[in-house]
This record gives sequence, C-alpha cells and structure tokens, in this order.
Amino acid sequence: MARPRVLVTRSIPEPGPSLLQAACEVHIWPEALPPPRAALLEAVRGCHGLLSLLTDRIDAEVMDVAGPQLRVISNLAVGVDNIDLQAAARRGIAVGHTPGVLTEATADLTWALLLAAARRIVEGERYVRAGEWQTWDPLLLLGTDVYGATLGIIGFGRIGQAVARRAQGFGMRVLYHSRRTMPSEVTAQAVDLPTLLRESDIISLHAPLTPATHHLINRDTIRLIKPGAILINTARGALVETAALLEALRAGHLAAAALDVTDPEPLPADHPLLALPNCIVVPHIGSASRQTRARMAEIAARNLLAGVHGAPLPHAVALPAPSAEE
Repeated sequence: MARPRVLVTRSIPEPGPSLLQAACEVHIWPEALPPPRAALLEAVRGCHGLLSLLTDRIDAEVMDVAGPQLRVISNLAVGVDNIDLQAAARRGIAVGHTPGVLTEATADLTWALLLAAARRIVEGERYVRAGEWQTWDPLLLLGTDVYGATLGIIGFGRIGQAVARRAQGFGMRVLYHSRRTMPSEVTAQAVDLPTLLRESDIISLHAPLTPATHHLINRDTIRLIKPGAILINTARGALVETAALLEALRAGHLAAAALDVTDPEPLPADHPLLALPNCIVVPHIGSASRQTRARMAEIAARNLLAGVHGAPLPHAVALPAPSAEE
C-alpha cells in the first residue's frame, strides 16, 4: 500500500521530520522563506496531509487543488487564523494546532519585552555601543517602575494567565479583559476594556485574532489609555492598528511599545516604527526556545499522522458547522 503523501511548508525541528518520514512520503519546502502561492499550489497537489505554518494562507483554493484525498491540515501554531476553517469543515478536513506547549515560552518573552521596554534596556545598550556613556547621570534613561504597577492583560487564556502568574513576584495589581470571566490561580480582576485601558500602567495583548479583535487597539481605544503607559504585543500583529500606534509613540502618549508581532509582518526595514527609540520590535520569537519548538514540531507531526490515517487528532481545532457550499 502506498504511503500517504504529505507536504511540510518549511523546515521544522526534530523530531517532527523523522516522525513523518517513518510513515509517509514527505516533501519539505526547502527554502528559508514561505513557498510562493504558485509553488504552494503545485506542491500540495495529491497530498493527504498538509503541515502548515502561520505564514501560509490555507484557503479553499489550496484545499481543492490538493484534491479530495486531503484529510488533515496541521498548523505549527496555536492560532489558526491563516486557515479557512469553514472551507475545511465543508470538505471534512480535520485541522490541528499546537496549544499549551508554547504557553510558558511566550509568557517568558512577554516579560522580557515588558522589562526591556519599562527600563529602556535596548536604548541603554545602544547608548553604550554608540560611545555616548560618559558618567553616571541621575537623569539618564529614566524608565517606569514595574514593581507595584498595574498590569492590564487583554485575553486571559493560557498565556495571559501565565503572564499574570509572573506578575505576582513583582507585587503587581493585575486587571484582565476577556470574552468571559476566567477561573485563575492568580489574583486578577475582570474589568471592561475601557477600565483596563484607563487604569493600566502596562498593557499586554494575548487575545486571538478574530473579526472582533482586529485593530482592537486603534486611535479610539488608544485615547483611553493612561498617558505614559506601555503596550506589549506577543499575540497577533493585527490586534493593533499600526498607524495609530506610531502616532501615539511619536506624541509621547504611550511611553513605549514592545512588539513580537506586527502588521504587516515582517515590517519593512524602512518602516517608521523601527526608527523610534521607544519601540522594540523582535521577529516573532515568542515560542523560540529549542525545547518549545521541538515539542511544537512533535505535536504538529502527530496531528498530521493521526489525520492521514483517519484517527482523531490529539490536538484538534473545533471546526464551525459547515455552511453552504461555495
């Protein structure tokens, strides 16, 4: 019996490739950048399974070009906003993701960015390298206290709660805004969005990207934010209206921002955000520890293997009820 054919849209860490190669005919896209649209459509033809990344737009066209034998799409990410879930539901294609495993790594990075922005670490490092450090100065690079500050968390799922746990060690007051009140092992107060924006010294975004959260942070909501607050985004770039963020940072309404994700992503090298001293941007590395990425690859591979063999996915996405055909 022929082995199932699967496409992996980028090189991924072990043990992902080895698990797949032991049971499937595997094609791994070899380039550093995602496959261009035409190349993706050509490579997916005849595949029983597709292991995708959040940079790949997996829509009805991709599914139809793959063919009716496509059984599973396994996304190497928690979020699946790059996949048309309605189209998958209509075609009976299972969709998998990698929840839970990257929670702590992403929370760690959130705190790295939070502390770096509050205490102006990147500005200070550049100041030293530029040869500008002459003496101790009581007015040099004054930042914001973290200990005892109010932290506002938008989106209080696994990652948001992990960020809140870390805040306990800093004696912070924690507010959160979420679609529903969440049980939590940490002391945190559920509030509406305007209250969170007005009262938080530091705001950290951990909401999924949906039509309701697209540009959640925009010109109108930024006006509600306490002057001098700091914004952290390690969720999805499009939660923030980039032009509005740029205006708020330039005007000094926001003291700083630290972004692991951007809109667009990546930002062009000449984007004005990258010229601002009070904006830290890193290249979407929230889950980028060796241990976490290896576990993500393993989960994605096991989701794919289950799907191509008609078994339930270990980490399946709940698909919407199929709507009318296109």
